[in-house]
Amino acid sequence: MATSEPKQQPWREEQLRKYTFKTDQIPRLPCSDSKVDELISLGQPVVITDTKLATPALKWTLDYLQEHLGDGDYSTYESDSHIFRYFDEKKLQSHKGYSPPMKRIEVKFPEFVQRVRNYEPGDKKLYLQQQLNDTVGKQIVVDFLQFNWPWISTYQRKNNWGQLTSNLLLIGMEGNVTPCHYDEQENLYAQVGGYKRVILFPPSQFSCLYPYPVHHPHDRQCQVDFENPDYERFPNFRNAHGYEAVLGPEDVLYLPMYWFHHFESLLDGGLTTSITFWYKSAPTTDITYPLKPQQKMAMMRNIEKMITEALNDPEEVRSFGPKSDSDSWVRFLAVVLVGPFMKDMVLGRYTNCRDPVV
Repeated sequence: MATSEPKQQPWREEQLRKYTFKTDQIPRLPCSDSKVDELISLGQPVVITDTKLATPALKWTLDYLQEHLGDGDYSTYESDSHIFRYFDEKKLQSHKGYSPPMKRIEVKFPEFVQRVRNYEPGDKKLYLQQQLNDTVGKQIVVDFLQFNWPWISTYQRKNNWGQLTSNLLLIGMEGNVTPCHYDEQENLYAQVGGYKRVILFPPSQFSCLYPYPVHHPHDRQCQVDFENPDYERFPNFRNAHGYEAVLGPEDVLYLPMYWFHHFESLLDGGLTTSITFWYKSAPTTDITYPLKPQQKMAMMRNIEKMITEALNDPEEVRSFGPKSDSDSWVRFLAVVLVGPFMKDMVLGRYTNCRDPVV
């Protein structure tokens, strides 16, 4: 009896960056598998195949987009390195003296194409991140309307998600990295061009990843440099354990709210194109105990925001922080009050917070 040849992997291990932490694989399942519904209902990530969610976008090559995307200005980030760490432009105003590691510019799409195709080592790297809205060309709108909306709307309804808030078109150069961070919405992440690696960490690993304080421009971003971790500043990072997958064309990742995620376009892999489908989370109903890690993260954010707004001065929040882990008020918060909850929120994040070296 003849046997079929195993499917050849379309990428090589050498195209993946090397890190010190361990990972397991994110489940990969066809959309017809009932386990997909179960994982999404539990807020667990899954790579879903055969959805045909964004099949019309498979033809969105640079040439196709240059012809049909339109003549508007498109939001693009440029960086001196392969790292594209997000920042909140509004919070820069209260963080004087800090320069973000990348810059947002508005460019015409032909200029973006020209700079990408003519890239030479030493040039600034680019990452286009543009909302798909009424500024795009007619043919892109036609393609967009042909997405598999009945499939995605089914999951929106089943899980009582709120409205669709945005769709981002992401076009990244090979080797680009979006460092680890979390978001506050549900996301179905459709890969339509090239191969992109994703590494996820559950909310329960908050204390291993040291997100910046909420008043910092890098709010929701992890302070740890995955490529060169500083274990003296971030000792709990030794305990980080991730889940990963490589996404290819027509793969859809369910990325639950508050899960930390790190994306990288494969080395020597060409451009990558992705489309996000952001949904507001389901409304909170009855609270059950013990609280879920996602709920604890939301509480920590609210407490930090409340402190910042009450003091009405982010500088005071920074100066209010301890100079060392042995300061008496840190011991009071971390030991006398509510132990690990406040300790995770304060130690390491406020005691050792520094702006990244660019």
